[in-house]
Amino acid sequence: MSYVKVTSPQPGIKLVTLNRPERMNAMAFDVMVPFREVLEEISFDNTVRVVVITGAGGAFCSGADLEDPGWLEIFDGLTMAGISRRAMRVLEDVVKTIHDLHQPVIAAVNGPAIGGGFCLAMACDIRLCSQQAVFRAAGINNGLTSAELGLSYLLPRAIGAAASNEIMLTGRDVSGQEAEHKGIVSRCVASEKDLLTASYEVAAQISKHSRLGVELSKQMLHAGLEAGSLYSHMNHEGHGQLFVRMTTQNFEEAIRARKEGRPPKFEDQ
Repeated sequence: MSYVKVTSPQPGIKLVTLNRPERMNAMAFDVMVPFREVLEEISFDNTVRVVVITGAGGAFCSGADLEDPGWLEIFDGLTMAGISRRAMRVLEDVVKTIHDLHQPVIAAVNGPAIGGGFCLAMACDIRLCSQQAVFRAAGINNGLTSAELGLSYLLPRAIGAAASNEIMLTGRDVSGQEAEHKGIVSRCVASEKDLLTASYEVAAQISKHSRLGVELSKQMLHAGLEAGSLYSHMNHEGHGQLFVRMTTQNFEEAIRARKEGRPPKFEDQ
């Protein structure tokens, strides 16, 4: 059985489903390694414009697999301290792979997103959830730290320091509706069926635009969070804008389409 399911629900859209529902799609290595490999393959599939990530069986991802995390050959010969460092690197690489995909990534959070599952959701560019979703920075509940896999970097940048501090220091559950209110997700819908429909609608809207324009916009949004100043970032943006403007006929096509009353067809040529 494959623990990562990949389907193409609509042209240009890949749905990647964590598929171990009996363990709430926990982050065992035999789930996370193929998950990363699938995402890396999709990143260079130029037929794919948007990626949607969700979980099977009513859970998004329950975080660390406390039953059986599994074993990788890269652990052989290491002490427990060394194994722990390697294991963390494997999971960090999953988060970085999501973040680095050429295509925008939508998290369709259909149920609990706990601990590392919360981190996976926050690594995505856009997050939608159903009313069954629950977000929890769970490490602190287990006597550890809630700061893991980039969460203490990503969450404050999404919702601000004050709200992030309260969520991460209490380890409490955040419902789907509260997540929408706080800005963890852009929309909370009624059911899992509605969630995928809404995710595909967002993906289709993105896919109408220039591939270059979308990819550069994603890169600029990421770079803006780390920019040292407004002026330096505007210079960065300007070069990206000029690159698309001067090397393609996209702008001219937009003007023609507007005059002719039709949707533009961007060829990036």
